[in-house]
Amino acid sequence: MKASRRSFMMLSASACASLAALSFSRVAQADPQKVNESDADAAKLGYVEVASKVDKAKYSNYAAGQECSNCSLYQGKEGDAYGGCTLFGTKVVAAHGWCASYSNF
Repeated sequence: MKASRRSFMMLSASACASLAALSFSRVAQADPQKVNESDADAAKLGYVEVASKVDKAKYSNYAAGQECSNCSLYQGKEGDAYGGCTLFGTKVVAAHGWCASYSNF
């Protein structure tokens, strides 16, 4: 049985799509790393996992009600316990957290 060029191309495209889907599903299943309050970048920004624990003497710009979940830099969905933040790359922050870069614009 002689395979045509068209059959070969369709089989190749199908194989590539399958490999890409498998690779994507493995990445999607990986748990993202959480930002630790003691991380150097987090400490510089005064990041805390619970906004009510902000050192108000040190961060006078903090106001009650400010949380990562309502910050314009937060990339999580409503209701998520953790979500992405443009400041921390691939790590995730607590939705009820806070840092000195809080912005609600």
